[in-house]
Amino acid sequence: MKITKATIKSFIRKNPDNLFINVKSSFDGMIDGCAYYNDGFKKAEKDTDNIRNTLGVSGAWFVNNSRDYFNPYNKDGFIGYEVTNCCGSFILAIKN
Repeated sequence: MKITKATIKSFIRKNPDNLFINVKSSFDGMIDGCAYYNDGFKKAEKDTDNIRNTLGVSGAWFVNNSRDYFNPYNKDGFIGYEVTNCCGSFILAIKN
């Protein structure tokens, strides 16, 4: 099964209260590149400022136009999806 942005949207919509996010890296203008993090999974918070790029999840960032890459994730007691793009990478998951 191919994972698409619609798959991720559905996953977020079906799991609003059980959703966790692990931001692995994000774009940092101060270094003109991506900064890497090792903070682990945190309960996902809502973001209503930029729904088109966050899909309502704080810490998530989708660049859209087929420039986001999706992989299944099933490790460390979490199951979900890893998202990678030019602005960084993060994992959206629920506890397994």
